[in-house]
Amino acid sequence: TWRVLAIYMVLAANLSEQQALKQACSSCDASHLCNCSSMGLDFIPLGLTAKITVLNLAHNRIKHIQSQDLQQAVNLRALLLQSNEISSIDEDSFQSLAKLELLDLSNNSLAHLSPLWFGHLFSLQHLHLQGNCYRDLGQSSPFSSLRNLSSLHLGNPQFSVIRQGNFEGIELLHKLWIDGSNLSQYEQGSLKSIKEINHMIINLRNSNIFSDIVRDLLHSVTWLEVTEIKLPVQEKSLVQNSTRSFRIQKLTFKEAFFTDQTISQAIVLLKEITSLKEFEAINCVLEGKGIWNTKEIARSGQSFVETVTVIKVVIQNFHLFFDLEGMESQIDQLKRLTIASSNVFMVPCKLARHFSSLLYLDFHDNLLVNKRLDETICKGSWPSLQTLNLSQNSLKSLEQTAKYISRLSKLNNLDISQNNFGEIPDVCEWPKPLKYLNLSSTQIPKVTTCIPSTLEVLDVSGNNLKEFGLQLPFLKELYLTRNQLKTLPGAAPIPNLVALSVRRNKLNSFSKEEYVCDSPLAVRGAQVGTVHLSLMECHRSLVVSLICVLVFLVILVLVAVGYKYHVVWYLRMTWAWLRAKRKPKRAPPKDVCYDAFVSYSENDSEWVENTMVRELEQACPPFRLCLHKRDFVPGKWIVDNIIDCIEKSRKTLFVLSEHFVQSEWCKYELDFSHFRLFDENNDAAILILLEPIQSQAIPKRFCKLRKIMNTKTYLEWPAEEEKQQMFWENLKGALKS
Repeated sequence: TWRVLAIYMVLAANLSEQQALKQACSSCDASHLCNCSSMGLDFIPLGLTAKITVLNLAHNRIKHIQSQDLQQAVNLRALLLQSNEISSIDEDSFQSLAKLELLDLSNNSLAHLSPLWFGHLFSLQHLHLQGNCYRDLGQSSPFSSLRNLSSLHLGNPQFSVIRQGNFEGIELLHKLWIDGSNLSQYEQGSLKSIKEINHMIINLRNSNIFSDIVRDLLHSVTWLEVTEIKLPVQEKSLVQNSTRSFRIQKLTFKEAFFTDQTISQAIVLLKEITSLKEFEAINCVLEGKGIWNTKEIARSGQSFVETVTVIKVVIQNFHLFFDLEGMESQIDQLKRLTIASSNVFMVPCKLARHFSSLLYLDFHDNLLVNKRLDETICKGSWPSLQTLNLSQNSLKSLEQTAKYISRLSKLNNLDISQNNFGEIPDVCEWPKPLKYLNLSSTQIPKVTTCIPSTLEVLDVSGNNLKEFGLQLPFLKELYLTRNQLKTLPGAAPIPNLVALSVRRNKLNSFSKEEYVCDSPLAVRGAQVGTVHLSLMECHRSLVVSLICVLVFLVILVLVAVGYKYHVVWYLRMTWAWLRAKRKPKRAPPKDVCYDAFVSYSENDSEWVENTMVRELEQACPPFRLCLHKRDFVPGKWIVDNIIDCIEKSRKTLFVLSEHFVQSEWCKYELDFSHFRLFDENNDAAILILLEPIQSQAIPKRFCKLRKIMNTKTYLEWPAEEEKQQMFWENLKGALKS
């Protein structure tokens, strides 16, 4: 018995835990995902089982994680606890989570990090600890057991110290993100223990420790991204006679602050990093006029950077900015240059001619105008350029723009979209190798032979084109969206076309002789003009939609007609009648229980129950009457009750009144009486007219009642008291017959 009791207690405990889990988190059930976020929880719900693989408890009010909270969730892969109020965690809270891959504890109130928390998280790949209130990572590494860690996010506005040994145990990271906005102390060598970091992002305002961090990362980080830094004046080398090969290839500054002096020194120092190939500056501020120390920059040797991207850089008093004369020797190895959304209005011709290796140039969203474009793209400038993006500038003349661009003898890809040209000439000069041209959203009203015939890709979307009839024998892709075209372009002038986009036009026709069918498969390759498909084949979705609409309308009409003419009522009655027909015509005498079944309206119940029933059931001998209120079998379908009671009664007594002909159940009772009694031409039905009623007032579906009232004698209840005795005598006589 004690074993049974123990099993019972275990089952009861499990059941109560599951009930507690459902009460605390209704969306947390037997599925693998348990989403309990934003539910105002103060604790981790009870009843977590091994079935759960993802547990989301973010945006609650949890303050403490206890040892037993997650003990049963042994198959958990992701645990999301961000944006709670967690200030303490028991040391063995995560001990059973050996399969956990993602742990998010960000934006809580943790004042310290304990290595014991993570000691058994052997499968952990992603750890988020940012947004808490710890000031350091402790005296040793909290991550020493996390051998499979791939991404680590840590730091907060109070985070101020990084010590040697804090990252011991981590060898490879795909991403490391550190919020060090108030980092004031960095022990050199702290990050050296990480052998490889693909992408590191650090928010750093203290410029004094910037160089130490960079030195530690030169041999491990592939892409270093620094935000909010005010670049320091730095004369000490970043390399310091290192013999190891550098790993860093890309350096990004976001929301950083530069001066003429710091940017000059940065250019010199970064040249020492021979592996650096790409430099980015996004949303930065440059305070200065471009007075850079070009002599020292030139003396420091050649830069290894091949790609420079500058986006949304603010140059205070940019109109006073110098032309960077003296920087010519530093740009001849550059291959890709992007300066976007930075108010560029020209590049001096002398400087442009020294971009001898540049293949890609992006000046989109700037202030270039046609007059300055003559200087920016002067003869001999950008000699190797293949791709040029001048979109979203202030160019007004397509003819002049094409003329200047024709100086780029190797250009094959040009984007001059979103410039307001307005007009297009008949003839233009273009670079001979040009194959890709984007003229979308340039307000041109038509296309002319200004567009070069050598093109393979042409985009003229978003203009006011009403037709397209150019001869472009090499064109493979044509984009004509958002125009005013009424007919597809002819196929003969563009015989090699592979892709055509004509969305959002006003198309209503095309040349059937020039186009061939692609589908259906049976007619693929045939000329459109020779193919005749059925309406269903051409417009299958439209035909199906029309059929569905028609079916819906037919159903709607049938429902309306049925409601008006009581079709449902007739169907129900027919079904009940068919069932009744299968029974014997008359019940055996032994089954007849009543002298009469009384059919009446509820509105006439007072007269029936208090007057007629009392008179008949107290007669001598008494009559046995069947009334639905007292004699119907509870729980039985009312129609079956009606049929059975009529069959078990010798007579059926109808109390007719205006209320009777309006009562649906009286209709049932009368119709069943028709089926079982009237059709047999006997006198089993007795009609009592409780009040004067015109046969014309009887609904049409009571056609037999109207006929009976016209052909059969009925008893009329007299208002005069002296005549009522005769009424009762006649009624009793009819019941006895």
